[in-house]
Amino acid sequence: MHGQAEDSGPGGYAAARLRLLNEKAWSGPPRRSALAGLTDEWLAGLFAAGAPGARGVSLVAVGGYGRAELSPRSDLDLLLLHDGSAPETVSTLADRLWYPVWDLGLALDHSVRTPAEARRTAGEDLKVQLGLLDARHIAGDLGLTTALRTTVLADWRNQAPKRLPALRELCEERAARHGELQYLLEPDLKEARGGLRDATALRAVAASWLADAPREGLAEARGRLLDVRDALHLTTGRATDRLALQEQDQVAAELGLLDADALLRQVYEAARIIAYAGDVTWREVGRVLRSRSVRPRLRAMMGGGKPAPERSPLAEGVVEQDGEVVLARAARPDRDLVLPLRAAAAAAQAGLPLNLHAVRRMAAGARALPSPWPAEARQQLITLLGSGRPTVDVWEALEAEGLISLLLPDWDRVRCRPQRNAVHLWTVDRHLIETAVRASAFTRRVSRPDLLLIAALLHDIGKGWPGDHSVAGEVIARDVAARIGFDADDVTVIATLVRHHLLLVETATRRDLDDPATVRSVAEAVGSPGTLELLHALTEADALATGPAAWSSWRASLVADLVERVAAVLAGQAPPDPEEAAPTAQHERLALEAVATGAPVLSLRAQTEPPAEPSDDPEPLGVELLIAVPDQAGVLPAAAGVLAMHRLTVRTAELRSLDLPDGVDGSVLLLDWRVAAEYGSLPQAARLRADLVRALDGSLDISGRLAERDAAYPRRRGVVAPPPRVTVAPAASRHATVIEVRAQDAPGLLFRIGRALEDTAVRVRSAHVSTLGANAMDVFYVTQEQGVPLPGEEAVAVARKLEESLRT
Repeated sequence: MHGQAEDSGPGGYAAARLRLLNEKAWSGPPRRSALAGLTDEWLAGLFAAGAPGARGVSLVAVGGYGRAELSPRSDLDLLLLHDGSAPETVSTLADRLWYPVWDLGLALDHSVRTPAEARRTAGEDLKVQLGLLDARHIAGDLGLTTALRTTVLADWRNQAPKRLPALRELCEERAARHGELQYLLEPDLKEARGGLRDATALRAVAASWLADAPREGLAEARGRLLDVRDALHLTTGRATDRLALQEQDQVAAELGLLDADALLRQVYEAARIIAYAGDVTWREVGRVLRSRSVRPRLRAMMGGGKPAPERSPLAEGVVEQDGEVVLARAARPDRDLVLPLRAAAAAAQAGLPLNLHAVRRMAAGARALPSPWPAEARQQLITLLGSGRPTVDVWEALEAEGLISLLLPDWDRVRCRPQRNAVHLWTVDRHLIETAVRASAFTRRVSRPDLLLIAALLHDIGKGWPGDHSVAGEVIARDVAARIGFDADDVTVIATLVRHHLLLVETATRRDLDDPATVRSVAEAVGSPGTLELLHALTEADALATGPAAWSSWRASLVADLVERVAAVLAGQAPPDPEEAAPTAQHERLALEAVATGAPVLSLRAQTEPPAEPSDDPEPLGVELLIAVPDQAGVLPAAAGVLAMHRLTVRTAELRSLDLPDGVDGSVLLLDWRVAAEYGSLPQAARLRADLVRALDGSLDISGRLAERDAAYPRRRGVVAPPPRVTVAPAASRHATVIEVRAQDAPGLLFRIGRALEDTAVRVRSAHVSTLGANAMDVFYVTQEQGVPLPGEEAVAVARKLEESLRT
């Protein structure tokens, strides 16, 4: 392709380089190699022109350039190696090499050293030593370069027992800083765990001759990440390794992929292979180093000879050896179809890793289980899922060798599937395993822990199919549960749990629990107390496995309240009618004071009840805010605006008219809200009341105050959020029309919604505020002035006007 560079000057190289990068027929390894070769020729020409006939000096490529893996915007890592005999000549040569590189705007990492200096620096700096392991001769004295390579490799092998633990620590520190590549929505292809630096570390381990990484698929995974980085450099024009959200579609198109999800899935698959290879390799390094330190003492004690490794039985055909789970000598994977699940369950229960060769031996002889599964296979799967945190590593080992796909073919659709929601920490498949891990902690509080664990494993299995994942998941779960061997009744329970796994949390945070229709609808969907018990545990496990933003003591309390009400209905009790509920003594006292003063009356009361179960959740339940105010227009936006000014987050909001005692004239609105401070301490009730009085009489410009604050503290520009959406929930209540608002969360959002609803002349009966990450999901129960639900067309019109107001 490139032939000879047109000349040794920058112009000739730059033109040839540009042609190479613009040639669409060249991509992947051939283009990286060709770019390295073209750069070699140019630098060799510069070297020859700067030091004609020079001896005792050579130009060496190290690091990625040494591996001939140049991406379009890669740094040039160069070492000018010399024997120390002519320092002035070397200094002049360095200038003639480095300046043309800088003139082209190429990033350069350079050094000038003698072999002794290079060797000493490598001994002091692990990163330098890793770069020199890939040293490659470009120009000059070949013998000098060859001698350095030989010496550096010998040093690395001799010092491996000391250097490899340091390298492992370096990898772990990097992973802690940059996260796991296989789960990040905006991953760093190089630095994150499972990225290109980890692949380079595995090459270094192999070069030590102490241990070797599993090679199957490793080169292809590394090549895939390099291809993605090439495309990222070409589409952005920058030397970046971070695959930002706004660039993923372009990168996918450059690689000929369908969309950004297809791109991320390939990245995750590659990262998972590299990360798993790293786990296996570092485990082997540790085993070898432990063996080396123990063996001399054993030999001395036993008079020489090599002791046989101890093997402790764990299960039929499964033993422990050297801290790993291996197969017994008599095990027959080709005849024992349950062996993979039995070995996995034993490993997870013992908290030990599965030996790589044992997994591969089982995979080589594995065959699909009959349908339905034998009872032992079902029990071993349940044991595996109920083993807690060790389940994750064992499951990954089975998945790496294709055993999970053999056991559960539907798993392929969710494997490495990204979730484009900042609330989710994991890909779909890892989230399912994480949910099972969380559910394993709840197996003592449900009567059928086996059904809970299987439902946890399958609850999002429908995300690999189009449409509502709960609906698709119900069909898949029914099929999988029957194939695993559950009877018809249990299959129905599992399918119900999957179909309604979001029901409790969505109802508790978005519906009026005092509305009998709400509780009855949940009871009808769940069907029985046993299923309700399981659904409650699954709801918490699912939320905890999603991420810290998905669960809190506040959400837990709302769900627990809903479960208690539904359990009462399932036990035959009718839910109370909110229209018949008498006000409490405190509500009546506040209402009478509001009538007497003609002004708002406030009460702030902190949550004092301890949580039902111990929790590390730092988020308190919040503070109950009661406001009684003479009935008038604009109460909702005024109250919401004042709270926004004081940086109070509204979690739930209920508004209703109170019946006053006989003989008392007037009408009073009661606002019963749960609020929490965004940060700092709560404001005093007197300040809130004073601002609320001013907001209601029009002397407090809430819109202006919020706009001033936004201008003083502008938010950073990030990914453009999708537009707000407002819909009417059909048949959600007999007493009111239910309007759902989905929008980007922002200070003052509830104030804007309240003001827009006031403009449509509807009455807000109650509001239920829910926020997940940056997404707000607010639900409003509204009526006409007469207190009856809105007619269908009017409800749609209100929703449309509200949506339009939020878009402006």
